[in-house]
Amino acid sequence: MEASVTLHDVGHTFDPARQDFLFRHVTVDLHPRHVYALVGPSGSGKSTLLSIIAGWVTPTEGEVRRDRCGRVGWIMQNPHGVARRAAVDHVALPFIARGESRQDATAHAMKLIDVFGLRKVAAKPFRDLSGGEAQRLMLARGVASHAGLLLVDEPTAQLDLRTAVTVNERLRALSLSGAIVVVATHDRNTREACTDVIDLRDFQDADAAADSAAPAGAMQDSAADYVVGAAVGDGERNGDRR
Repeated sequence: MEASVTLHDVGHTFDPARQDFLFRHVTVDLHPRHVYALVGPSGSGKSTLLSIIAGWVTPTEGEVRRDRCGRVGWIMQNPHGVARRAAVDHVALPFIARGESRQDATAHAMKLIDVFGLRKVAAKPFRDLSGGEAQRLMLARGVASHAGLLLVDEPTAQLDLRTAVTVNERLRALSLSGAIVVVATHDRNTREACTDVIDLRDFQDADAAADSAAPAGAMQDSAADYVVGAAVGDGERNGDRR
């Protein structure tokens, strides 16, 4: 029997009076080898729903059932690694932690390095990777972790549009290990790179939906502005790898 996550009539609010819900009546089944895009306006509760799916937050309403999911992995917006450690070492470490020899772990890591288009930088220290390379490395490490449930929070939010393309092109590879993958995103290109879509606008009360609705055509523009507005040029990222 394969892993699954089932959300039944899930709703959540931070309002003590339980008047203002982020979303309500979310009922979906999540299955392995799918990459689900979790989309919706800013403030619609995407990160909150990721935490509910992970089991880290209890929903105000409804229930979540996780069957045979095993470990939960979370890939954050900002890639973090060991500054002087080679890229391939970051991917090999999960294999070593499961008892593989260094040689076998490195061989398995290199296969994932290839899948995510990183062979040319495999020996580079983490601090010398570009923004897109670092994010793809985190995706490769996510697959290496063998998490049954892999949650990805805004993988292209800190990248310029050109660099984001290199990440989006490889999102479906996240399901190679048979994981259930959910990706929260504002980026319409990331959405299109996934196999399925969960749109939180479909699960908002009428008043909340009206408050968060953008004018015609503005949703697409705001998604692009979000990526561009936070953009750091490929190779010009700073802070977390020094």
